[in-house]
Amino acid sequence: MTSIRTVKTNAPGRAADAGLWGLQVLLAGAFLMAACVKLAAMPQAVEGFEQIGLGLWLMYAVGAVELAGAVALLAPALSGPAALGLAALLVGATVTQLLVAEPVTALVPVAYLVPMGVVAWGRRARTVRLVRLLLGRG
Repeated sequence: MTSIRTVKTNAPGRAADAGLWGLQVLLAGAFLMAACVKLAAMPQAVEGFEQIGLGLWLMYAVGAVELAGAVALLAPALSGPAALGLAALLVGATVTQLLVAEPVTALVPVAYLVPMGVVAWGRRARTVRLVRLLLGRG
């Protein structure tokens, strides 16, 4: 008699995968727009980063990270690590808003952090696979 083994993976099912892709597209669009505002040095971005007091180089650096993250969210192999990186950026933005600006403005990065965390969790198998590949163990 032949037995059939099933292998449990951390990959999401079909419906969950479609939902994650929908979230990734929406988040990529939001971060693309945010990056454009910073990289174009729009007045509201300049004002916000001047309030932080670390110079405009930080605005351009954050814009570049947001742009790279938005593109990487749409690349299947990079979507998990991109979500983790952008989540870290959002944590930094939240802390900065709490310390420098009006505390209520920290709700904006927190609102993006929740779906970004969902994407990071849902794409964790891809992240593990990429790390193993980079470390030569996969």
